[in-house]
Amino acid sequence: MTSTASFTPFALEHYQSQFEHTVAFNLADSSVKCLGTSDWLDPDEVAALLATGLFYPEVNGTRTLRERIAALYPGAAPDQILVTVGASEANSLVCGTLLRPGDEVVVVSPGYRQVWGLAHNAGCTVRELPLDPDNGWRLDLDALDALVGPRTRLVAVVNPNNPTGTVFSAAEMERIVAACARVGAWLHADEVYQGTEAGGAAETPSFWGSYDRAICTNSLSKAYGLSGLRVGWAVAPREMTEELWRRHEYAVIAAAAPSMTLAEIALRPQKRRSLLERQRRISREGRQVCEAWLAEQGGRFSAAPAAATCIAFVRFGLPLGSFELAERIRTEASVLVAPGAFLGAEQHLRITLGYEPEKVREALRRIGEVAAGAV
Repeated sequence: MTSTASFTPFALEHYQSQFEHTVAFNLADSSVKCLGTSDWLDPDEVAALLATGLFYPEVNGTRTLRERIAALYPGAAPDQILVTVGASEANSLVCGTLLRPGDEVVVVSPGYRQVWGLAHNAGCTVRELPLDPDNGWRLDLDALDALVGPRTRLVAVVNPNNPTGTVFSAAEMERIVAACARVGAWLHADEVYQGTEAGGAAETPSFWGSYDRAICTNSLSKAYGLSGLRVGWAVAPREMTEELWRRHEYAVIAAAAPSMTLAEIALRPQKRRSLLERQRRISREGRQVCEAWLAEQGGRFSAAPAAATCIAFVRFGLPLGSFELAERIRTEASVLVAPGAFLGAEQHLRITLGYEPEKVREALRRIGEVAAGAV
């Protein structure tokens, strides 16, 4: 039995779960404002939801939903898809299936630290692959080749990246695949921000199809604004999908039937386009508000432009650590932001911009007031 002394909690999620419903402005999340159930369904879709039976659904996901997910991945078949309770379950299943004590795991840093923490808790050696803040948060390719070695079991990336918004170039993706192939490591690509690209850019290509040991995970939470559905998925080689499915049965049995009905609707091509367009519009407006605010801060805050996500990963020049500053912002301004320390980068805050411009503007104004008093 694992003792609490050896357990690494998920610091970011614990912080959010404590306080996200206690503040006037929650900017610690990483998705756009989520839709209400009635906001995006036509009468026929409402009828389909109400007709959904509340019995156990297909445990690996309804056939229709798996077909619609598979259609997003050229060459994938429905039996290579496992529908999960959010990408968080999919990521957990990948780690629980692959990792054993003593394995080496390479994770990108800064990054969403789920795999980082799960690997620590599995008794693995975790090696952090840095994004370079002085080079627009680009991947350090020399470090990649140095970190991936004979004992590397898994290389885990989030692309587009949370929290920096970096999108790997085609050349960077090729180098990641080559590094994995050189030693036979598995590649896990969390692609939940695919579809959040800024400036009208095309959707970020998936790692799917680039390597025979690639596992890709995604969900309806970030790009679609449907995080409350708790629907995610993994696409993997058939044998690996079966392995993930066996562990899924232990963890949750199945995702909820009404959620899968709504997911089927969300992934109809026309509906999917409208959801992504809504998210991109909200993100664009939030970025514009943030850019104006940064220009008014007298150098206390700065941020590199993000190629994707609705997140600003803001660097601050104050004599405080990120957790201390985040706590002052929470208690003095009733605004929740994510400390960079929880994402692998001190002197930064992760601030979500995916809400109404007036809400983002007021929350940022409050953050600026707290920062001005901390000088």
